[in-house]
Amino acid sequence: MSVHEHPHRSTGFHLPSLRGNRAATASESAESAVSPDTVTHTVPAYALASLRLLTGFVFLWAFLDKTFGLGYATPSGKGWIDGGSPTKGFLGSVAVGPMESTFHSWAGDPWANWLFMLGLLGIGLALVLGVALRIAAVAGTAMMILMWVAEWPPARHISDGSLSMSTNPFADYHLIYAVALIVLAATAAGDTLGAGRLWARLPMVRDHGWLR
Repeated sequence: MSVHEHPHRSTGFHLPSLRGNRAATASESAESAVSPDTVTHTVPAYALASLRLLTGFVFLWAFLDKTFGLGYATPSGKGWIDGGSPTKGFLGSVAVGPMESTFHSWAGDPWANWLFMLGLLGIGLALVLGVALRIAAVAGTAMMILMWVAEWPPARHISDGSLSMSTNPFADYHLIYAVALIVLAATAAGDTLGAGRLWARLPMVRDHGWLR
């Protein structure tokens, strides 16, 4: 009678692998480091901060160009410091809308120049620094609405009967800027890449939320 040796069979019991546990732990750590929460909270915050900085630069640049005549929208030597008027050209050329005559009467007035320029400077600084965004949103929205009325997109023709060249009867870049300002204020966009958190800790700001 021959004896046949059977191959050794596993009982199904295995000692835990330390190497496998380490790999699993490393994998879990990597997943937690780049979790969906991190992405959804970081990407929108930086996107809004970028929008805030770019919008602030638009307002600040308009102030600088109109003040010093940097040769873009305002020719060299025609800046505010040279005796030029930052409102006369725009308001004086209004040729359509229900406030046409009103804007003509405001064009070049010292109070209009100062109010417009202080608005550009204040809104621009607030956006770039990330502070007082609610005030900036209110002031900026009021400015954009007035400029929207001055251009009056609903009109197909201007006062002399020629085409207004309006591309949309309602929405234009002034309204987009206004909505952007409101969104930035509502989302506390100054907390990222800005001084919003420091600003919010000031006693006066804590006591008066509208300064936020």
